[in-house]
Amino acid sequence: MKFGTRRRENILECTVAHALPGRVRLRNHALRYLGEARTQIEQRIRDHHGVERVTLTPASGSILIWFRANETTVEELREAAEYAVGDHSLDALKEERTVRFELPVSERRIQNEPLGELAGRVAAAGGTLLVSLLGRGIAGGSGAGVAGAGGIGRFLRLPLLASVGLAWPIFTSGVRSLVEDRRPNADTLSATAIVASLLAGQTVSALTIILLADIAELLTAYSMDRTRKAIREMLSVGEEEVWKLVDGEAVRVPLEQVEPGDRVLAGAGERISVDGRIIEGAAAVDQASITGEFLPANRAAGDEVFAGTVVRSGSLTIEARKVGDETAVGRIIHLVEDATHRKANIQFFADRFSAQFIPVNFLLAGLVFLVTKSPIRALNMLIIDYSCGVRLSTATALASAISNAARQGVLIKGGNYLELLAEADTLVLDKTGTITTGRPVVTIVRSIDPAVTDAELLEYAAAAEKTVTHPMASAIIAHGRRMRARSLRTSGVEVQAGRGVEAKIGHSRILVGSRAYLAEHGVDADPAHEIAANCATRGESVVYIARDGRLAGLIGVQDDLKENMKKAVNRLRNIGYDDIILLTGDVEQQAEVVSSRMALDRFKAEVMPENKADAILRLQSKGTQVVMVGDGINDAPALAFADVGIAMGANRTDIAIEAADITIAHDNPLLIPGTVNLARQTMQIVKQNFAAAIGINSAGLVLSSLGYLPVFWAAVLHNATTVMVVANSTRLLLHDLSKGGKR
Repeated sequence: MKFGTRRRENILECTVAHALPGRVRLRNHALRYLGEARTQIEQRIRDHHGVERVTLTPASGSILIWFRANETTVEELREAAEYAVGDHSLDALKEERTVRFELPVSERRIQNEPLGELAGRVAAAGGTLLVSLLGRGIAGGSGAGVAGAGGIGRFLRLPLLASVGLAWPIFTSGVRSLVEDRRPNADTLSATAIVASLLAGQTVSALTIILLADIAELLTAYSMDRTRKAIREMLSVGEEEVWKLVDGEAVRVPLEQVEPGDRVLAGAGERISVDGRIIEGAAAVDQASITGEFLPANRAAGDEVFAGTVVRSGSLTIEARKVGDETAVGRIIHLVEDATHRKANIQFFADRFSAQFIPVNFLLAGLVFLVTKSPIRALNMLIIDYSCGVRLSTATALASAISNAARQGVLIKGGNYLELLAEADTLVLDKTGTITTGRPVVTIVRSIDPAVTDAELLEYAAAAEKTVTHPMASAIIAHGRRMRARSLRTSGVEVQAGRGVEAKIGHSRILVGSRAYLAEHGVDADPAHEIAANCATRGESVVYIARDGRLAGLIGVQDDLKENMKKAVNRLRNIGYDDIILLTGDVEQQAEVVSSRMALDRFKAEVMPENKADAILRLQSKGTQVVMVGDGINDAPALAFADVGIAMGANRTDIAIEAADITIAHDNPLLIPGTVNLARQTMQIVKQNFAAAIGINSAGLVLSSLGYLPVFWAAVLHNATTVMVVANSTRLLLHDLSKGGKR
C-alpha cells in the first residue's frame, strides 16, 4: 500500500470481496475489458480442483465461485483466478487498430529465402551475363536475332538455358498466382518480360532483368535477416546445453530436453536458460536484457530469474517454470519477428497499389503494340512495372527501422506502430516507474512526541511494515536496515489496503498510515501539519506513525525522477509533441509537484488504473493521436487503448511486453524521443522511396512507349530503381536512438 497517495492497483490482481463457507466473490478490474474471454476464464477456473460452479460478471468485475471447502482454499482460488485472467487479458485488452487486408494475389516471401541461395543466384546470373557480353558484345545481346542459329537450335544456347534456370522461381511464382488466384502478380509480369526477351533474342536483356531482380531480392532478404539477428543477439538465451539435476546428480543435457519442473544449475559466467524460481544458492545476476538494470541484482532462494540473464558471481539451483519459446525472452523474440506481418497503412496502400497496377502493365503493352506495331516497345511495358519498387519502398524501410531499434533495445511489434508513432501529437506519461524510478527512498524521519526518538519512530514503522510488500513499505524497511534500527517483534498485525497498518509492539499499539487512516482511529495529525506541508511541497509522500492513540511522528518518502527524463521531455517538445500529460493515481498535490518539475502541459491525478483507459479514449475522441508511456502492468488497459502503447521501466515482465506496442528494454528515457524520431525518419524515407519508384518508372514507361529507351536500358532503369529504394532504406540501420530528437 502507498500511504499519502491512492493505491495504485495491479490491474490483473484478484481481491476477495467476501467469502462464506463454500462460496467466494472475487474482484478484478481487468474483467471489465474481458467480456469476449468470459467463457474461457470461467472454464479455466472451473478446472481447478474443488470448484463446483463459476459465474463471471464483466460489468461489475466480479467472479463468484462455489467450491468444496475440504478440497481447496480461498487463497488457492484467488491465485487460480489470477492465472486465468492473466492468460486471457492481454489478447482481449489489445484491439488491433490496423485493418488487415488480404492482398488479392500471392507473393513470394523473399525474406524467408536463404541468403546463401540468393547470393548464389546473383553470382550465377552475373557470371552468365558476363559470359554472354564477352561472347557477343552488348550490341549482339541487344540486337534482333542470333546470327548463325536457327530453328530449335537457338533455344539450346547456354545463356538462354541458364536464363530459364535462374528465372525458374519467378516463373513458378508467376504461374501459381495465375492458377490459384486467377490474377497476375509481380513475378507474372517479370516472367512474361523474361520470356518475351528470350523469344525476341534479347538474352542480355533477360539476364539483366534476372540479375538486377536478384540483387534487389538479396538486399531485401539481407535487411530481414539483419532484423532477426539483431533481436536474437540482443536477447539470446545463450546456452545450448545446461546442467540438469537427475536423481541428485548434475547431468549436461541439451536445452530442448529441459521441461517445466526440472531443476537446472547455473554458475558464474553462465547464461540462465529458463524462467524459474531459485531453489538453492545466491548470486549476482545481470538482468539488463530483461529489466534494463545497469547493476547486477542479488538473487537468492525464492526469487524469480529469467532466461537470457547472466550469473556474474555465485551459483544457483533453479526450478524451471517456463522453457523454450514460453520464456519471457522467447516470447519477446517471436513478438518482434512477427512484426513484419503487422503492416502500416501506407504499406497496405503500397501493396494494393502495386498488385492492382500489374494488369495495367499488360494492358499498356497491348495498347502500345497496337499503336506502334513495335514488339520492343510493348516489351518495355512489361519490363518496367511499379510492383517491386513500390512494395519494397515500404517493406525494407520498416524492416530496417525495426531491426535497428531491436539492436538498440527497443522492441517494435509492427510497422503500423511506427506509422502511428510518427503521426501522434499527444503524449501521456504514467508517474511511478515511468517518470520516477519506482523505488522510493526515505527523506525524513521526524518525531513529534518527546517521549519517542527519531530512531524509535523508525523502528516502530519498520516493524509494522515488515509484512507489507508495497514499495513505500519496502523503502521504510530498507532505511531501517541502513540505519541499523532494532528489529522489534510484532503481533496482531492488521493491514487495510491503501490506507495503513495496525500492529502490537510490546505493550504499545502502533498505527502506521495516511492522515485519513489515523483520523479513523481518533488520532489528531495537526501537530505535524507544518512538517507535512513542507514534505508535500517537495513532492514527498507522508507516512504518519501513532503510538497508543497519540501522534508520534512522520516519515517522508520520495520517488526520485528518472535520470534524463526531463531531457527526454524537452526533446519530445523539440520534435513536435505539443501536449504532454501526466496521468497518475497519486493525489493532486503529488501530481502537481512532479508535473511542475517536468514542465508538463497538464496533469490528471487520482486516476485509478481501470479508469486510465477512459482518459485515453476521451483524448482520442477529440481527434488526437495518443502515445501512452507506462510500466505495462497496471497501465495495461491504457496502453491497449492508446494509438501507441510504450512500456518502459525496470519492473517490466512478459505481461508488460505483450501489453505494449513498443517495449523499451533499457531504462533510458532518451530512447522515447529517439524512437519517435526514428519513426518519423522512417516515414520520410518511405515517402522518398515511393516518389522515386513512381516517378522514375513512370518516366521510363513514357520514354519506352515513345521508342527512346531500348529494352536493355529499360531493364536497367527499372531494377536500378528497386535497388535504389532498398539501399535508401538501409540508411535507417545507422540511426542512433540515443541521439534522437536532439537538435
